[in-house]
Amino acid sequence: MSILGSWLLLFAIAPAGAVAQHYSILVYGDSLSAAYGLRQEQGWVALLQERLALRGDHFKVINASVSGETTDGGLRRLPETLERVKPDLVILELGGNDGLRGFPLPVIRNNLTAMVSSAKESGAEVLLVGMRIPPNYGTRYAEGFHQLYQKVAQTENVALVPFLLEQVALDSKLMQDDQIHPTATAQPLILDTLWPHLEPLLNQEQAAK
Repeated sequence: MSILGSWLLLFAIAPAGAVAQHYSILVYGDSLSAAYGLRQEQGWVALLQERLALRGDHFKVINASVSGETTDGGLRRLPETLERVKPDLVILELGGNDGLRGFPLPVIRNNLTAMVSSAKESGAEVLLVGMRIPPNYGTRYAEGFHQLYQKVAQTENVALVPFLLEQVALDSKLMQDDQIHPTATAQPLILDTLWPHLEPLLNQEQAAK
């Protein structure tokens, strides 16, 4: 998806009639959150908005995810996105493309830390979404990549989803032909993986209001 496409999508998921005082959730990720290869309404982000609506929650979900995004690109465009959206919660799902390209782990960690810090400084809560990469990148690199999410979450004191694709990554029937991007059938499972880490943050916000 192009950057222009991502901005067109930015407000497409917000429910009709949403108003400024509603709690806003910014999903800031890559192709896994941009519904790559699927219709937008099939992706887990759209399913999240549906689940919130069914619960009667006045939350709007804003998807600013861009397919192919890296942590470097995400870091560059985050200030404008935060200023435009002014989210109450940021779901940060980036780093997978960095890992698949073998980027240095300290660079990935520093970029994620900077994005988490920037989101917190804007007044938003943060849910960091962890990823894994295939072991053929080498055990040391692959494990270091996975652990850096835990380190960032601990350092910045934010909630963490250990591995977004935990329920689908090893089931080829739930992956598209490239074996990288999940199918439409996998999207509810992805949301179910994220939900236990997201729900306490939403309940906390409701209690505060």
